[in-house]
Amino acid sequence: MGSLLRQIERISGFSGKVTAWLLAPLIVATVYDVGARYLFSAPTQWAYEVGYMMMGAHALLGMAYTLREAGHVRIDAFSQMFSQGAKAMIDLIGYVALVLPCLVWMTWSLWDYWVRALVTGELSGQSAWNPVIWPFKLIFFIAFVLLVLQIVAEIIKAILYLRGKRTSYESDSMPEAH
Repeated sequence: MGSLLRQIERISGFSGKVTAWLLAPLIVATVYDVGARYLFSAPTQWAYEVGYMMMGAHALLGMAYTLREAGHVRIDAFSQMFSQGAKAMIDLIGYVALVLPCLVWMTWSLWDYWVRALVTGELSGQSAWNPVIWPFKLIFFIAFVLLVLQIVAEIIKAILYLRGKRTSYESDSMPEAH
């Protein structure tokens, strides 16, 4: 289980690093559009769509990495009262009974969402540029696959802690092996 956990955590770490780089084209597109609009009175037809797609991709692809780094919002007022064992058990039950089934169902649905957009050549309909939307919908699917994998890693972390094979449990990430 430890080996699987390390592999998933590496994937989430890699996806987080790649996702961080999505800000660069977003910044370039925004700066270019603002310059074209205000300096040359020639706004682009594509910058709005590039902006929302890149920002959406950034948010979606960052979910797994954020979970790995324990960056999602938790209600600390309640969780402070529990021991690490209780926190691990609550997380385990929550992930297995609620989160994982919902995310697997959502991921399965996003596959169909993407395939339908690909097959029909669906267009965005948001601007004059009107690009095909399937690449963006593919990102939805990939992001949820990554999140499902990280949920599996969180389940493994809880199990390992409850079995006494981890010394602490705060939904912390394991250090990456180099």
